[in-house]
Amino acid sequence: MKIPEATCRFIAEHRNDDVKALALQSSRHPDVDMLTALTQIEAWQHATEKLPRWAATEGIIYPRRISMEQCSSQPTALYKASLMGGTAFADLTGGFGIDCSYISRHFDKGYYIERNDELCEIATHNFALLGLHHIEVINSNSEQAVNNFERLDWIYLDPARRDGAGKKVVALDDCEPNIVALRPTLLEKAERIMVKCSPMLDITAACRQLRTVSDIHIVSVNNECKELLFILTAEECPAPTVHCVNIKEDEKKEYTFPLGEEEIATYAADAEQYLYEPNASIQKAGCPASLCAAYGIKKLHRNSNLYTSAILAENFPGRTFEVAAVSSFSKNEIKECIGGLKKANITVRNFPENVQQLRKRLKLGDGGDIYLFATTLADGRKVLIRCGKLK
Repeated sequence: MKIPEATCRFIAEHRNDDVKALALQSSRHPDVDMLTALTQIEAWQHATEKLPRWAATEGIIYPRRISMEQCSSQPTALYKASLMGGTAFADLTGGFGIDCSYISRHFDKGYYIERNDELCEIATHNFALLGLHHIEVINSNSEQAVNNFERLDWIYLDPARRDGAGKKVVALDDCEPNIVALRPTLLEKAERIMVKCSPMLDITAACRQLRTVSDIHIVSVNNECKELLFILTAEECPAPTVHCVNIKEDEKKEYTFPLGEEEIATYAADAEQYLYEPNASIQKAGCPASLCAAYGIKKLHRNSNLYTSAILAENFPGRTFEVAAVSSFSKNEIKECIGGLKKANITVRNFPENVQQLRKRLKLGDGGDIYLFATTLADGRKVLIRCGKLK
């Protein structure tokens, strides 16, 4: 795929400009393919945050907006690549090629499969520019392509999560390709399969459908859950290992436990000296009994995702606070709890009011170094917990 020289110059000169403003100037530049130029400028601006290494590489060609939105970010692509390695692998849902490019660096040979011919052209150009000459680009659908392979070490899939009408779907058998139907063929062709899924997917239900899941990776970036990764092998595993991962800048924190029947969590009668809020990956995993046992903490309520302890739990995977005061929602107790505060960071967990309603009720602005948690205790009491953040 080649972009005309005049259009390339326009892109280079205006890539930091406002795309909407540029669109109004198209009549001034008759020699420029404005649609292509605006697509490249908008995508590059998006890539500076999502894909900084690619954005820093001159000459990269970007796809249409939908492909940019759906592709993995640099941190999640690097994480997936760190889990894989061997002689040969195939990415059966190539897309923009971000995952394929990072994963391929851990293999002698890579195969990029994509049914969209424009994306194949873009991938061919970009892989050559990045020196990834060991990746073979194949313009085909995944079901046909997989049958042509001999034995591979890994197969990777990121099934499209939109139906024929363009609406978002979550269930595995509604995605394209249908990984549930394709699973037996995939396992004939590779030792291991990695499937990237929506973070909205029910983990237990997915394990039942996929049957031979050995590991589940719940990946968050800056405490926002981004991806579920399921690793499949030929043999069934009675208790897959769950990896709750939170990536922040160059730091990665991981909490691991075996998936299975969770025992009843330990509940606290009241908020104690320390309060804990697990990171997003752990909240998605739903492992309260495991977390209580691992860190010597107690849960405030079955439906809260807040924990407490009298002794500080070191290295807790999430936010840790020191409790300064706990009050009911009687006027006198609230007044004593928030005493003279003008602003605070407010969080609600298992509480009938939202943040905006509570902030209006308490007449508090946003910000500062005081944290207020409105929640419900195990016995049903509604409380306001005032804290200072430790980490």
